[in-house]
Amino acid sequence: MTFSLGDVAGLLAAIAFLLLVGFLAYPLVKLGRVLEEARSGLREVTEHSVPILDETATAVASANTQLEKVDTVTTSAASVSENVSALTGLYAATLGGPLVKVAAFSYGVRQAFAKAAGRADGDRDGSSGRHAAGSEDGLR
Repeated sequence: MTFSLGDVAGLLAAIAFLLLVGFLAYPLVKLGRVLEEARSGLREVTEHSVPILDETATAVASANTQLEKVDTVTTSAASVSENVSALTGLYAATLGGPLVKVAAFSYGVRQAFAKAAGRADGDRDGSSGRHAAGSEDGLR
């Protein structure tokens, strides 16, 4: 068996190509492991994220429901406030004027009775009223 120079060169070229493929295969295998770990990590993150997103959606829906209730309460409070304001205006318009007149009349009646009682006392005592003649009452 004799090998020609071309056979040896071909064999050396085949061995060199095999070594080159071996050197290139090692990083590719490592890269494959990294990609597999990344895929596994992404799957885990997805598995944990989906329940969190579901809970968040539920919480947002519940918050919207509560906000609708608060909106209803706020609207009702505004309506009650308007009704109280209208009732106060109606009360002031209906009873305010007559109450002021009744108060003024009762004040006048008390003043008249007080003056009449003062004159009656003054006639018995011989003096004319509570104060000496010529003095002014500062309460008028």
